[in-house]
Amino acid sequence: MSEQDPKGAGAGAYWKENIRLLITLMAIWFLVSFGAGILFRPFLDQFMIGGFPLGFWFAQQGSVYVFIVLIFYYAARMKSIERKYDLDD
Repeated sequence: MSEQDPKGAGAGAYWKENIRLLITLMAIWFLVSFGAGILFRPFLDQFMIGGFPLGFWFAQQGSVYVFIVLIFYYAARMKSIERKYDLDD
């Protein structure tokens, strides 16, 4: 498609925004799951949550909770992006 085609330009901008959102959310999830659960665990273990060290908590449950929150954020954000590019149902 040529750049003069408004639908082609809109599709490119839509996918660029979509991919940027995905990369951002995946980076957050990586930092929480791998970073907090493994890399920063010795530092985080000095804090307790529910009677367990915080690093252990992130490795076992925290990354799952963050992933669920990211899923809901992604769904809400994609709805607004689709509305922006007139792609909503």
